[in-house]
Amino acid sequence: MEGKRTRFPSESQPQSVILLAKIKEFTRALLADLTNGRSPLILIYRFRSYCAVPNANCFCASDLPSGKEVLTLRRKSHAHRLVVMLRVMLVVQKLLQENKHSSKRDIYYTYPSLFLDQSVVDQAINDICILMQCSRHNLNVVSAGKGLIMGWIRFSEGERIFDCISSPNTAHLVPVHVEEVQDWGETLPNLCIDIISVARYILVVEKESETYLLGLSLILCILYTKRFLRLLVENLRLPVYCLVDCDPHGFDILTTYRFGSMQMAYDTKHLRVPDIHWLGAFPSDSERYFVPNQCLLPLTAEVLLIFLLDKRKVEAMLLRCYLQREVPQWRLELKLMLQKGVKFEIEALSVHALSFLSESYIPSKIESEVSRRLRPYFTWSSAPRTDIKRMNNRESRLVVTWLNEFDFVKDPERSY
Repeated sequence: MEGKRTRFPSESQPQSVILLAKIKEFTRALLADLTNGRSPLILIYRFRSYCAVPNANCFCASDLPSGKEVLTLRRKSHAHRLVVMLRVMLVVQKLLQENKHSSKRDIYYTYPSLFLDQSVVDQAINDICILMQCSRHNLNVVSAGKGLIMGWIRFSEGERIFDCISSPNTAHLVPVHVEEVQDWGETLPNLCIDIISVARYILVVEKESETYLLGLSLILCILYTKRFLRLLVENLRLPVYCLVDCDPHGFDILTTYRFGSMQMAYDTKHLRVPDIHWLGAFPSDSERYFVPNQCLLPLTAEVLLIFLLDKRKVEAMLLRCYLQREVPQWRLELKLMLQKGVKFEIEALSVHALSFLSESYIPSKIESEVSRRLRPYFTWSSAPRTDIKRMNNRESRLVVTWLNEFDFVKDPERSY
């Protein structure tokens, strides 16, 4: 029994029907092996979003598996893992049959004496997704509703209307059932309204407090929800910026949005937002914006329980293959954090004024980022104006006609 990504014969059917058939097929095969005295072998393909070889020509974050794991009842740990998987699969089967949704935490509390820890349930859900060749939301398993959105947008989730435009400075809970998010035109046929937004960009922030601290207009602020962010990016086609604390945890959040998480590497292509831009806070910002020393915190070097903190975490992140390959400038900032040995929260930038983030920091950062992205497209040598006559097609002549209407062409000496 393998967890590879092949097409299922009845893909024209509803996803829930397909998954219920796959669960039935999987459990029947398992039961047949046991009935015939055979020890079943369950093959689970493994995926990864990064490796620790910076200059490697790897296939991380692709659809190609990086290896496979074989579960067998002959090993006690594998047997327990299979028991957990079957128990979670029973919950998933019921959710699909009844068209209901549940969070991972809810599933844990259905049988805590068996699961013992939330991470055990998380692994089982990931294993089921790989075996069933689907995303987690296809199992009707959703993340906890802790994300927030505010700004100039309007849409619906099932029968619930999200009209953030009427109160753009009020934070609303992000929809949990992202697959049900649609435009108003579909929900209310008499209103010819799409997913409406007059925002100029999307801003992802790390913490809830920052949504109220920013107080920005024409902007979307969302937290902790990769699938919903991906939906907005695909529908609104807006630039996306990320604002996180200048610490290892904040950097990890940033890279998870852009490159995906290791835990859900099998579904990276549906979750990552490859065009997200890091707005801040950079380690170099502490000097550029005169962050006082009392706002700077030392990176801790010790290990606390099972968590690798700060310095060791940064050292491990510096080895991730995608940093050197795709965003070397991010890696330089991360190295600077390690060299300086300090970290600070976004709120530290407001030490000079409460409105500093919204009125100075973010606008200047976005302007700098836009200029950097456009620079390759706007570097040319100006041709003599007489060369314009060589443009003999109608479109080119129209372009020249309208260009000549601009003030800077009519009056080159005019100051602005």
